[in-house]
Amino acid sequence: MVVEVKNLSKSFGNHIVLDNISLKISEGENFVIFGRSGTGKSVLLKCIVRLLLPDSGEIFIDGQNILNLSEKELNKIRKYIGFVFQSSALYDSMTVKENLEFPLIRNFEFTAEERENKIRSVLEKVDLAGAINKMPAELSGGMKKRIGLARSIITEPKLILYDEPTTGLDPITTKEISHLIVELQKDLNVTAIVVTHDLVCAHIVANHAIVLKDGKIRYEGALGKLTSTDDEFLNDFFDNEYFEDKNGRK
Repeated sequence: MVVEVKNLSKSFGNHIVLDNISLKISEGENFVIFGRSGTGKSVLLKCIVRLLLPDSGEIFIDGQNILNLSEKELNKIRKYIGFVFQSSALYDSMTVKENLEFPLIRNFEFTAEERENKIRSVLEKVDLAGAINKMPAELSGGMKKRIGLARSIITEPKLILYDEPTTGLDPITTKEISHLIVELQKDLNVTAIVVTHDLVCAHIVANHAIVLKDGKIRYEGALGKLTSTDDEFLNDFFDNEYFEDKNGRK
C-alpha cells in the first residue's frame, strides 16, 4: 500500500504544527518519522488516516485522495490499515480475546470458529498464546504492546501505523518489540509507518526516515547517513537520543 502526502499543513490556533509537508512511502517499506516532542509526528500519522483533518494539502493511499472520500469509502480503506497506539488502547473491561475479536466483529462477517482461529494465530505470532483469557490489568507494559500489535494485524492489513511503539519500555523489551515489528512486516508483506524518538527502535526497523523540525522535514533519507551529517541540529538530536538509549532512559 503506497502512501503519498502532498503539501500538507496543520495548525492548532496560531501554532503551526505541520508546514507544507510532502513525502512518499513505497509499498513494503518501513518508514520512520523522527522528531522531538511536539514536532507533529503523531499529528502527521493521524492525518494520514484522517483521524485529524489537515488545513490544506492532499493525502493519497493507493492512489485515492482520502480527503475527498465519503465516510463509507474511507472505512473501506481503513479496514486494511492497522494502528498501534502509544498507550496500546486496549479496552480495560474486555479480555485479550474480546479485544482482538472486536475489530473482526465490527468489520467482517467471520464465523465464531474463524474468529477464534484468527485470534489464536495472531497471539502465536506475538508469543502470547497463553494470554487469551487475561484482562489488560493482568498484562505487563510489554505484553500490552504485543497485544496491541496482535490487534493491528488481525484484520490482515496492508499498512500498519505505529505511534511510539516502544515508549515506556525497558531496553530489552524495546529491542524485542522492534524486532517483532520487522518480523511482522516481512511475514505479512505490509507497509509500515513508525513514529518514534527511539534510535534503538529506528535502527532495527527503518528502511527510510524523515526528521521533523519546526513543522518541516529537516532530513529525509537512509537512517545511517544521519550519523555523518554536518547539520548541528541533527548531530545534537541523535547524540542525545543515542546517549539516552544506551543508558536505558527515555
